[in-house]
Amino acid sequence: MQNRPSASLSAVLALRVMTALPLAVPAAAMMAAPIVIAATAEARPGGGSSFGSRGSRSFSPPPSVSIAPRGATPFNRPAPMNPGFNPGYRPYGGFGSRPLLHGFVGGLLGAGLFGLLSGHGFFGGGFGLLSLLGTIIQLTLLFLIARWVFRRFFARQMAGASMPRGMAFGGNPVAGGATASSAPLSLQPQDFRSFESLLTQIQSAWSRGDTGALRQFTTPEMAANFNAQLSDLARRGLRNQVSDVRLEKGELSEAWSEPGAQYATVAMRYSLVDVTTDAGGRIVDGNPSVRDLVTEYWTFQRRPGGAWVLSAIQQAG
Repeated sequence: MQNRPSASLSAVLALRVMTALPLAVPAAAMMAAPIVIAATAEARPGGGSSFGSRGSRSFSPPPSVSIAPRGATPFNRPAPMNPGFNPGYRPYGGFGSRPLLHGFVGGLLGAGLFGLLSGHGFFGGGFGLLSLLGTIIQLTLLFLIARWVFRRFFARQMAGASMPRGMAFGGNPVAGGATASSAPLSLQPQDFRSFESLLTQIQSAWSRGDTGALRQFTTPEMAANFNAQLSDLARRGLRNQVSDVRLEKGELSEAWSEPGAQYATVAMRYSLVDVTTDAGGRIVDGNPSVRDLVTEYWTFQRRPGGAWVLSAIQQAG
């Protein structure tokens, strides 16, 4: 008699568990489904991220255009700046790159300012050659200070005050404001044809998993990023294939030249069929009967006398 309540309680608990299982299993499946979709969504080249390099303008947003009025998103993985591309780069800043010169000039400047505050001039009010030499050094230092202040505070504002917009593909636009290390670049119709060709060639190489072709069409940094994405998909037993890529519209955001390289950032609106399959060929994301529409900012780079290659992808805001 003492064991009956316990047996009865066990039966009730078992009945409740069996009743809850049909509801719990679909609920768990529904919770897991979005995770699978999120892991494979936007598996096209770039994976919906923003990364790469725009040279000296890597940390400046490209000007917006009509097909992407909200501009581009910042880089998720910004490229390290290359000091060799910026003649204004100084590892120590200030007047030059020699710390010894800084100390010497700083000492003279400090002594001179103390003399001025004491009412004896920059070098104590001496006579003859020493006084003349002191006057020359004083004027030179004042000139260097004025020039440094102008370059530091006013030249950058004047350079960045105006940045003209680009034109649609097929014209002969000039876009991009001048900065201390860059100048506007004029593009020709063949340049835009190269951009459109690279769009389809890179997508095709991606679908084939052809890392050699990707290295040919992109900078080393972009090729490394693409290779990492392909390796991650392969590790999960997935394969992403994009097909029937069509450039719907392209607009130049800006184009400029730097020492040793030229750049062009273009807003690209293109459509494609984007499908991800598993190792057995079953579709886990995408629809082969539906075209996706994508808008991204692509930045292209070329060396003097070289061909254009892809150096950055940024998602439209």
